Amino acid sequence: METPVTHWNDDEFDLNGDTLHEECGVFGILGHDDASTLTALGLHALQHRGQEAAGIVSFDGRQFFQEKRMGLVGDHYTDPAVLAKLPGHISIGHTRYSTTGEVALRNVQPLFAELEAGGIAIAHNGNFTNGLTLRRQIIATGAICQSTSDSEVVLHLIARSRHSSTADRFIDAIRQMEGGYAMLAMTRTKLIAARDPVGIRPLVMGELDGKPIFCSETCALDIVGAKYVRDVENGEVIICEIQPDGSISIEARKPAHQVAERPCLFEYVYFARPDSMVSGRSVYTARKNMGMNLAKEAPVEADVIVPVPDGGTPAAIGYAQQSGIPFELGIIRNHYVGRTFIEPTQQIRAFGVRLKHSANRAEIAGKRVVLVDDSIVRGTTSVKIVQMIREAGATEVHIRVASPMIFHSDYYGIDTPDPDKLLANQYADLDEMCRYIGADSLAFLSIDGLYEAVGGKKRDPKAPQFTDHYFTGDYPTQLTDLHGRTMSDPKQISLLKEAG
Repeated sequence: METPVTHWNDDEFDLNGDTLHEECGVFGILGHDDASTLTALGLHALQHRGQEAAGIVSFDGRQFFQEKRMGLVGDHYTDPAVLAKLPGHISIGHTRYSTTGEVALRNVQPLFAELEAGGIAIAHNGNFTNGLTLRRQIIATGAICQSTSDSEVVLHLIARSRHSSTADRFIDAIRQMEGGYAMLAMTRTKLIAARDPVGIRPLVMGELDGKPIFCSETCALDIVGAKYVRDVENGEVIICEIQPDGSISIEARKPAHQVAERPCLFEYVYFARPDSMVSGRSVYTARKNMGMNLAKEAPVEADVIVPVPDGGTPAAIGYAQQSGIPFELGIIRNHYVGRTFIEPTQQIRAFGVRLKHSANRAEIAGKRVVLVDDSIVRGTTSVKIVQMIREAGATEVHIRVASPMIFHSDYYGIDTPDPDKLLANQYADLDEMCRYIGADSLAFLSIDGLYEAVGGKKRDPKAPQFTDHYFTGDYPTQLTDLHGRTMSDPKQISLLKEAG
């Protein structure tokens, strides 16, 4: 069909507001003299999970040390002078992306506190869906909170627990939390890892020279030369402790009633690094399979398959292989867009998507182009990319999306717009969406196609194998804060989306 080029007001289009954001990555290690250096390397591999701030806490047998910085891991933790401030044989680290909450050093994790039993530091990826409710309860009893992070609630619950050992206090605290989380804690002798009861957020265990490591993704193990041992199971708590003779004991505790695991599908669609394994599945292979299934479900006559970089690249390869249409890098991404451009001035914003992407005219001009993207959130970036491809001389522009339409907000650690700002909720049907974007055709991967790409079989509506609420509205846990009286203020709704 003939589709007119869409025009827009640049004030309505920002460079960073049309993507989903994962808030955090965690890394912890026990029993290595250069623990903080290894933690910094691990956080560097997890940089894609949060680019706003990073922090590391270490312990050297006598005292705790902590360093927190705004910005990228590589901007600070490659400095020998900074790492020299973090001596010790045990360390945990965190890299953060904040959502609508306050951007401040006080919210950077790990969070540290001196308790009756001694110092403890915690770091977590995810979001507690009853964090605001519990926060109000503990403040009402006289507690003082020094951050706006929901992770601080866990510290208060640990301090208030009646159990004697730190490990038992930690378990007592997290058993009161709802939502999705992968959490690390460290004391003077222990490194503790915990994953939420449903297994929404990923957490893996590795070993380096026989010593334990925990991190959000396997790519962080690879960078330090560690061996993957296994995933931390949903609802499991693993306690690693240095014994008086220097050996390390490892104890795994599982919940009394373990439910079926439901890992987050968006880890496979978008968040995890392609070279990572999540729940035993290759992220890269899953994304290629998404593209292959998309080609089966939504074929189109075209001359070239072009990925929207970088997220759409594996799916575009799969689409090209299945369809037999040549794959080309028709869009070149600029990887050196700094923070000045992430929050641009009006003059800079006028350049739009070209700050991040440039059309490779030689591979586009005179051709029917299929753009393959991993997801569409608000659609504003898609509008600009389609116009850019047309201006480069494409005769037709078709968009194929390697995931279903997003209808619902997330409350487990993914920064998503409010539902009324999602593209799928703004237009009555696919044709209207297509006209808004300015493409000749538009198609999304089905939910069954996504399930088959990741897990090998269709979605079981009675017992879904994955967390998929952003597509289906089927939330795997209670949303206490959302449905409770604490959510009467719109500002608190935004706070609910701020992960620890």
